[in-house]
Amino acid sequence: MNRICISIVLLFSTITTSGNSYSKDKSPSVESHYFGEKPPGLIPKLFDPKIVSPEGRFDDGSFTPDMKEFYFTRRGGKNKKRAFFVIRYENNTWGQESETDIKWPQFSADGNMMYVGKKYRERTDTGWSEPKSPGEFINEMAHGRSVSSKGTYYFTVSKKGDKPENGSIHYSRVIDGKYENPVKMSTEINSGKYIGGSIIAPDESYLIWYMDREDGHGQSDMYISFKQKDGSWLPAINMGSIINTEMQESAPGLTHDGKYLFFTRGEWKVKEDGSRNYVGKKYWVDTQVIENLRTKQ
Repeated sequence: MNRICISIVLLFSTITTSGNSYSKDKSPSVESHYFGEKPPGLIPKLFDPKIVSPEGRFDDGSFTPDMKEFYFTRRGGKNKKRAFFVIRYENNTWGQESETDIKWPQFSADGNMMYVGKKYRERTDTGWSEPKSPGEFINEMAHGRSVSSKGTYYFTVSKKGDKPENGSIHYSRVIDGKYENPVKMSTEINSGKYIGGSIIAPDESYLIWYMDREDGHGQSDMYISFKQKDGSWLPAINMGSIINTEMQESAPGLTHDGKYLFFTRGEWKVKEDGSRNYVGKKYWVDTQVIENLRTKQ
């Protein structure tokens, strides 16, 4: 399986929202937060709102913390290649989408930082600053960047010359005002193949990522590890058959209000010319599934 391709597709795929608003304006009603989609329970549901997904073309997306903007991608149809859009909530309704050059953004809880690729932008009075680098440490990042509320980066590193299946998750903390060199996480985390797409809880109490392992349900599965009070991590556990199937589960993302976990479920399709194309859809589920797993540790 060509995991390099899906890693690129899922490079920074995370849907992030927040209960903390950086705007003094009234936020959309709860009913409007997710384009009228009814929130899921403990069984994952397809997230494919028609307003951003004509003909089912929605690929992935991320909300700003005040829930007034949604940056998303879709492909197919008139967009033969993946195209990037933003849609805004104005006058108590979602408006018309427009194309944007901002790709796969993530946002800090207060909405004042936008993380895009290996750089970040700061909110200004007139919009967003020019892209800035957080430091040399980020040069080792391959994909899967996630930033905790303390500013600690978690991401996948794939060293030059490594086989595609040998990626591993590292972290980098701010020490004396500067980011440390990336630190490889323990074997409790890095104990499989094709490791990637990590998402850290805001308080760093747990980490969710995807990988291939013998105890999996099919292709890549999603795993979780909980952090102990002494700072060590418990062994990774498979998130179970409710989340994982014989298909490929990957690209986890958390809402800032802590209510929902998003992820991608899909498979590789063979075209008429013999080439393969990954087809995945976004799902979401109540984060009570995480708490249920915590009690089993």
